[in-house]
Amino acid sequence: MNIHTKEDVIKAIEQYDVKFIRLQFSDIQGIVKDVEIPVTQIEKALNEGISFDGSSIEGFVRIDESDMVLKPDVSTFAILPWNQEKGVVARMICDVHLPNGEPFEGDPRYVLKKMLREAKEMGYEFNVGPELEFFMFKKENGEATTKPHDFGRYFEFAPADLAEDIRRDIVLTLSDLNFDIEASHHEVAFGQHEIDFKYSDALTTADNVMTFKYVTRTVAKLHGLHATFMPKPIYGENGSGMHVNLSLFGNDGNAFYNPNGDMEISDVARWFIGGVLRHIRGITAVTNPIVNSYKRLVPGYEAPVYISWSGANRTSLIRIPAARGNSTRLELRNPDPSCNPYIAFAAILGAGLEGIREKIDPGEKVESNIFELSDQERARLNIDTLPSMINETASHLENDELLRDVLGPHVHNNILRIAKAEWEDYRIQVHDWEVNRYLNSI
Repeated sequence: MNIHTKEDVIKAIEQYDVKFIRLQFSDIQGIVKDVEIPVTQIEKALNEGISFDGSSIEGFVRIDESDMVLKPDVSTFAILPWNQEKGVVARMICDVHLPNGEPFEGDPRYVLKKMLREAKEMGYEFNVGPELEFFMFKKENGEATTKPHDFGRYFEFAPADLAEDIRRDIVLTLSDLNFDIEASHHEVAFGQHEIDFKYSDALTTADNVMTFKYVTRTVAKLHGLHATFMPKPIYGENGSGMHVNLSLFGNDGNAFYNPNGDMEISDVARWFIGGVLRHIRGITAVTNPIVNSYKRLVPGYEAPVYISWSGANRTSLIRIPAARGNSTRLELRNPDPSCNPYIAFAAILGAGLEGIREKIDPGEKVESNIFELSDQERARLNIDTLPSMINETASHLENDELLRDVLGPHVHNNILRIAKAEWEDYRIQVHDWEVNRYLNSI
């Protein structure tokens, strides 16, 4: 569906007999929000925007400054292919504005757009290809459990993989929403899956991540299951990541590719890596934003915890997959799907662009299996680890002036506020592990 103008939206509404429009956006934590309007309000939505109360949205504004306006991005118009018995429903993703028409600095989409403009001024387009993992669990009495839907393992198929048809339904639904799906398969853990879609510019990809999560949860629900993007729902099993493949394109094609360079990568790629590694401890507060994120980021379970870069070596935090030419890219492996993709991509890009501006040396690449190195060997190679708890990485974000500038004070301060509040709430809880360990022995 090629929608580029307001007139295209009106024509599509008439062609598909659309009755309702969902106007979607995300809060700072990456939770999809929407307001549904009847199609009779579409002219107002397209020309003036739809007002809403921003004080009820996490990380937006106080109650005394709550009036905000949703302005649809017409290019995101899509027909939702379910629940059409009472009328066809379409959706559009929106930008958030103030009543005076100015963009709202706390809108995650605005934060990413701002960084994409900076990249463009430097002559680059930023492309991202994510790899989202998720679990599907059984429901009991209408409530989600942590009981896996199946007992398949990596790349297994029926009868061990009981979700083939469900993944196909997700893929078909995403295809209806203009996704270019590359592959789907069972992941390592029981009940864990991955569906990969083609890379695109960072804004389109962030929109797609939000849509992907929304579609996956909806299709799972229609099958009587619960889909979750929680990073580590089961102790002792691999967690769910969201590896992100990153590339910069300029006038001459892929700026990360140099056929005459070492590993056939350019200085721009090395400098970008250098910038990301310099700021990775603060970036992690954005790419891994909840307490549970750090249950995944532990040694073992193929967890990307070691701050290093390499070629195809999957034990490094940043690796360079084997493909070259226009497919040359970096893969950052620590993000997880609980993050807000707009803010995460903005933070990564901001750090990478600083690396290019300042020509930051990333250091020597590591080709050894880092998981098998001793503490002494890692120390000799200057390989440090990511912070192990959200309060630690929040402290790094708090002191990172570049990331404050990239995110803007509003988003930066609210991410810190949310992280600190979550850590404090978690810290004072009494968990089952403690009761089981101490109740009868002390």
